[in-house]
Amino acid sequence: MSTIDLNSDLGENVPDRIVGDDEAMLRVVTSANVACGFHAGSPEGIRATLAAAVEHGVTIGAHPGYRDYEGFGRLPMDVDSATLQAHVEYQLGALQALAGAVGGAVAYVKPHGALYNTIARDERQAQDVVAAIRAVDPSLVLLGLAGGVVLDVAERAGLQVAAEAFADRAYTPEGLLVPRTEPGSVLHDPARVSARMVRLAQEGVLEAVDGTDVAVRAESICVHGDSEGAIAMAEATRRALEDAGVAIAPFAARR
Repeated sequence: MSTIDLNSDLGENVPDRIVGDDEAMLRVVTSANVACGFHAGSPEGIRATLAAAVEHGVTIGAHPGYRDYEGFGRLPMDVDSATLQAHVEYQLGALQALAGAVGGAVAYVKPHGALYNTIARDERQAQDVVAAIRAVDPSLVLLGLAGGVVLDVAERAGLQVAAEAFADRAYTPEGLLVPRTEPGSVLHDPARVSARMVRLAQEGVLEAVDGTDVAVRAESICVHGDSEGAIAMAEATRRALEDAGVAIAPFAARR
């Protein structure tokens, strides 16, 4: 029986910007990528999400991003290395402290948004993020885009890595995510999304936007918490995977 993890980006709500239902998503996923305050979230909201993750037995990951609150961390930035490393270290430390305060612990790191996409192809920024993780806690697993540059950089630096795929995002024939600025980049149909993820788990392939199959080897599947219909997609995906005989378990626990 194959095994795969389900993760979601959580802890991003503030009173005037509610983007997802963390409590509902935590009943479905096995790993929670929790915002660290730079792109979204507030200390009290992040703490509440961490406490809920501990209550539901969900593995906690840090979700650091660029310092871009207004743009939700989705604006690409050319940040110098010293600044980027310090920003990531700061975010990891803050989340570790809040997680510990509610009886939890951070097990992995999954960068957010534009930072995530940049380090999938930009070796310099990838090295900065890896350096930050090593400085804060080298036992943390780095979760990144399957085939991304950062996974190679991290492995060379001695970090444990895991690759992920996205349930609710379209892929290019090269195995990259279709930019959110392009039509059809975000998927919303639970039936289509769940069928794609079953094929991913069983065959290691996804259909790209041009209709061709692209090889994607992943240990974890992400359903964005702020996507339209996120809970329905996550529930349908988990149900379809389990019906197909795929076990659902946190990837970090398998290290």
